[in-house]
Amino acid sequence: MKKFKLFFLFTFFVILSCSENENNSSSDGYDRSSLLINVVDNIIIPAHQNFDSQLELFESAVNSFGQDRSISNLELMQDQFIEAYKAWQHIEMFNIGYAEEIFYASKMNIYPANITRITQNINSDNVDLDGNSNQFSAQGFPAVDYLLFGLGETNDQILNVYVTDNNLTLGYLNLLVSKMVNNTDSVISYWETNRQSFINSTGNTSTSSLNKLANDFVYFYEKGLRANKIGIPAGVWSGQLPQNVEAYYKSDISKILAIEALQASADFFNGIHFGDSQTNGESLYDYLAYLDDTNYSDSSMFIGLEDDIVDSFDNSMIKINVLNDNFALQIETDNMKMLEAYDAIQQGVVRLKTNMLSILGIAVDYYDADGD
Repeated sequence: MKKFKLFFLFTFFVILSCSENENNSSSDGYDRSSLLINVVDNIIIPAHQNFDSQLELFESAVNSFGQDRSISNLELMQDQFIEAYKAWQHIEMFNIGYAEEIFYASKMNIYPANITRITQNINSDNVDLDGNSNQFSAQGFPAVDYLLFGLGETNDQILNVYVTDNNLTLGYLNLLVSKMVNNTDSVISYWETNRQSFINSTGNTSTSSLNKLANDFVYFYEKGLRANKIGIPAGVWSGQLPQNVEAYYKSDISKILAIEALQASADFFNGIHFGDSQTNGESLYDYLAYLDDTNYSDSSMFIGLEDDIVDSFDNSMIKINVLNDNFALQIETDNMKMLEAYDAIQQGVVRLKTNMLSILGIAVDYYDADGD
């Protein structure tokens, strides 16, 4: 009986120790909770709320178009689509919790759009957008991009489709927008409900909040920005694929979306409050600066890494700003500038993924087949 009691007490303290490691600040002494509070309260939730507002305005424009199919209402719908797409760039990196569970990002922004499947869905009596992953590229922003800008070469031609096809295309557009709104509302509800528990998870484990946030941020910067927006269309790993740019059918907003995504990444790293560029709080930048000051960095070569990362953001912005508004046209006329933008972003990937995560003691939690 004495041995059993000793074993029980040992097991209890092991479990207690693991729990404390998960919920208390990491062993380097940095107050992770302050960083998490700033990110959740001043970046994640406000950015999601802003996106929700823009999406609701888009839904309202779609409803107005359904009641009066005119050129003016089509243009209003198109304009509000662009605003919602820009707002989306500020939340796509937060693929955590319920968003990850329902494949939120995949349902919102997998491109290029699958036009064959979209056409099949338009003509189908029963469409299940949640049925399998094959439906990811037939919904969300890329599919709506096609429905608003790709059905004809002019707005008159696009309007004619909505007027003459017995409401089939409009019905599918309404279905897509409804799904986008409902999924967004559910994700926002998750953040509002789980805010405190997310902030309380201050440990340094694969499931702790900052570790997941940092990984999702780096993943978005590497895959969502560097690869999807620039590298794949520009032919870094294969032949040039201009048809794979983001917002291909609108054509002249791919640069705008890339700039929004890069700015969102830089703001997150610097802890800048969403909607208030003059205010910032605790961030990954501050965490790295703290480790500099307390000499936790294993190598002096990484001292000042936080400023090197900021410089890489700035350089990437310079390279993107010189590109054509239409990335497809940029690839077809002077792809070298696209490749230069890719190289600039890649420099940031190395600093974030290889250097930053190593210094913070955060293991990469996703598989990379690019050989970076």
